[in-house]
Amino acid sequence: MTTTKSKASRYRELLRSGEFIVSPGVYDGYSLRLVERAGFKTAATSGAAISNALLGIDDIGVMTLTQNVEHCRNLARCVDIPVTADADNGYGNPVNVHHAVQLFEEAGLAGVNIEDQVAPKRCGHMPGKEVVSRDEMVRKIEAACLARRNPDFVIIARTDALALEGITDTLERVQAYAQAGADMIFPDAVKREDDIARIVEAARVPVTINMGFGIRSRPTTPLIPIPRLKALGVRRISLPRMLPAAAIKAMTTALALMRGVVESGEPIDRPDLLAGIDEIMALMGYDDMRALEARLLGDDAVERKYGNAP
Repeated sequence: MTTTKSKASRYRELLRSGEFIVSPGVYDGYSLRLVERAGFKTAATSGAAISNALLGIDDIGVMTLTQNVEHCRNLARCVDIPVTADADNGYGNPVNVHHAVQLFEEAGLAGVNIEDQVAPKRCGHMPGKEVVSRDEMVRKIEAACLARRNPDFVIIARTDALALEGITDTLERVQAYAQAGADMIFPDAVKREDDIARIVEAARVPVTINMGFGIRSRPTTPLIPIPRLKALGVRRISLPRMLPAAAIKAMTTALALMRGVVESGEPIDRPDLLAGIDEIMALMGYDDMRALEARLLGDDAVERKYGNAP
């Protein structure tokens, strides 16, 4: 059941509680509803996954602010758990950041990531990225903090500086971003535990780490066990690529089997690979919709409409 507290306030309470937060990355209604059903307390949209899924292209800064906000609005309203959004680099200068934050907050998100990349930005794990000056990013964070109407709305400052400037300059950025008002620091593409520990020490605010696929490694994201991350002082991990990668793998398998059926003409029944229609309906709230129709239209109208259909 929906509580009276805003999602931003509930997210803020999680941060204050000291609980370790795991935020799977989501990109559509299926993935987000599955995260909530699996018992996770928060989710985080993946800008890369949304760009991939909506536009069919890589995360190279083509997705617009309005495309992102409207998609995130639909996601946030379909679940009860708090969701944070990936606001890329804020879509411009500090004035643009100010408006972007207000739009994401109005859309029902609990917070946003804003990164220090030069426009057009790109996925933080791709080569060729660049970062703005530390002072420019500080002004963006200050603009973001000024823009929010609910003080519990969380501003997550992401830095991509480590791969470009090294750990010393990254630590200076981390300290400056925290002093500017960032509620959480998000250093991306961190490969070494020692670097994570130094960033946590420098930040003095909660630090979130991108664990990428979560259950398999990749070159730019080492798999570090959660107990070890806790020991290093990390407060949250995001898993932006886990669910898109799982979906791609499953869809590839199903399509390959279907091609075999087309070529051989032999039927195949693999319920172990696919959800049933009843599972899809349950996930998307079919029974709730029927109950609402019965309440608003009357039981007789619903009976005439559906008959004995399940």
